[in-house]
Amino acid sequence: MPRTSPSRQLGRRALLALLAAVALLLAGGAVPAYAEPGEGGTKKLRDALELTAKGHIEAKAKLDNSKRRQAALTGELRTVEARLVELTAQAGEVAAHSYRLGRLTPTSMLLNTATPQEFLQRAADLELMAQRDGRRLRDLTDARQQAQQAKVAIDAEVREQQKQLAVMAKKKKEAEAALAAVSSGGSNGFSGGSSASAKPAPRNPDGSWPSESCSVDDPTTSGCITPRTLNALKQTQAAGYKRYVSCHRSGGDGEHPKGRACDFAAATNGFEDKTATGGDKAYGDSLAAWHVRNASRLGVLYVIWYRQIWHPGTGWRSYSGSGSPAADHTNHVHLSMY
Repeated sequence: MPRTSPSRQLGRRALLALLAAVALLLAGGAVPAYAEPGEGGTKKLRDALELTAKGHIEAKAKLDNSKRRQAALTGELRTVEARLVELTAQAGEVAAHSYRLGRLTPTSMLLNTATPQEFLQRAADLELMAQRDGRRLRDLTDARQQAQQAKVAIDAEVREQQKQLAVMAKKKKEAEAALAAVSSGGSNGFSGGSSASAKPAPRNPDGSWPSESCSVDDPTTSGCITPRTLNALKQTQAAGYKRYVSCHRSGGDGEHPKGRACDFAAATNGFEDKTATGGDKAYGDSLAAWHVRNASRLGVLYVIWYRQIWHPGTGWRSYSGSGSPAADHTNHVHLSMY
């Protein structure tokens, strides 16, 4: 068979590369400058981050619910106590009235009448007095019981809050222990991203996050993501962060295969195999800060950027990978979702 000339082979390769690039562009995505970054860290660390962040978020939701219930009970108690003051005064009037009249019995009141008409009027008055005084005393007793029940319920909420605070403290300690291998301590985080305008993702009636699967199309890949991740992606882009992003990733562990993580490139051309500087660094700083400011609205588990990691229990801490821009997250912002 005749051999193809080297120049023709080169031309064919160039044509194939050009066609592949056009196909990617027509598919609606920018072409990253190099392969997408991995999840980063060990499986043990990723599992620990997920468990501790979830534990913290769940305890925080229970704590907030308890505080709301306590506030409602405290308002109810104030209302009942004000009612008690009024009812106690009315009960005092009943006692004073009885004291002024002495040991006046219904029989003596009815017998001490001159005419049948007066007898009937006295009987009617006596019935009204008995009803009024009995109602006042019953209301007073009921109000006292309500006040006591409210106080007991408030004490229960205080104990619940102490319990959840203990859980949060435990999860923080566990997260710090897990991060010890890749962190040298606390850090200052990043500036920018001052807006907390993200549209909140749907929550359960009790304020907790509903369980979600990888069930909706990922607009950044051919894979799937969770509805909550999709909301975070859309809200991030609506806030002005529109550079290249990739969410779902097949294979391996961590949040990407579950459709619960996205990587946001710092550079305008996509993932570059170099540490971001200048405007790219500022873009990543602002994006990471925005995700943290909107964490409770979106359902964020943790954020990693530029050798730092934000965890809801620990705040910002230093973070070291294997030294590459991808592992140290100095070329992309990693967002993991609940």
